[in-house]
Amino acid sequence: MGCPIKMIFRICAGDITALFGFFGLAAGVYIGIKFVGGGFRLGNSTQSPVANAFLIPALMFILLIILLWEPSFISLSNKGAGAQHAPIYISLLAGLIAGALAQRTGFCVTGGIARLFLWGPKEVKGCPKSTGLLMGIISFFLIAFFASILTGQFLLGWQGQPSSNESYGWSFLGMLMVGFGSVLIKGCPFRQVVLAGQGDSDAGAAFLGMLTGAALVQNWGLGGNAVGTPYEGKVAVLLGICLLFIIGLIYRNREISIAPEFQAGLD
Repeated sequence: MGCPIKMIFRICAGDITALFGFFGLAAGVYIGIKFVGGGFRLGNSTQSPVANAFLIPALMFILLIILLWEPSFISLSNKGAGAQHAPIYISLLAGLIAGALAQRTGFCVTGGIARLFLWGPKEVKGCPKSTGLLMGIISFFLIAFFASILTGQFLLGWQGQPSSNESYGWSFLGMLMVGFGSVLIKGCPFRQVVLAGQGDSDAGAAFLGMLTGAALVQNWGLGGNAVGTPYEGKVAVLLGICLLFIIGLIYRNREISIAPEFQAGLD
């Protein structure tokens, strides 16, 4: 299905099948909130050495140099999804603008969806009842929607959509895992990238985990394709969901009604 951002782009381009992913993401967020409301917490935030804050930015700078240098030991995709990208300098400019806006606004897809479930439940009493993040998602959706129409890329339907297949149930479960995990680590994949750039070591670890996971999906053939979701990918999704439930139960403290760091992350 892709990350939540890719999911929104697909919906805005008329891909009805991506709605299954959206419902799965919302379900995962709801499950995660139930765990957080029941006392889930990974621990208190601590002050790390300043040098730790530069690890991920330094890694990204090195990767950028490698991309521009194109050494012989690096292979670049000539076909497929990996070869479909905007010119490098346009991507850099767009990334700088998007990153700056996301850093200033705290944009988070799962955080915005969480607002729908945080409005008034007793188990999360004290959480801010703000719709700012939700409004950010709606604005993002509308801009992407009109951009798809203006560029002639809007095609409403079930069949023939880019990156889609008929594995609707696995699209639902895959995004459920994303939503569940995002709540437990206080932010969607996009938010983790932004926080890592700000020097958050926990987000940096999550970002490295995403890189590792993406590499495993590509090398082990776990990703879905036009035919459907491979058997190995189904097993990976089910194991991932089970692992999240195990983590949620192990780090659950019934004596607290809501994890302090989660409440702070919603401010």
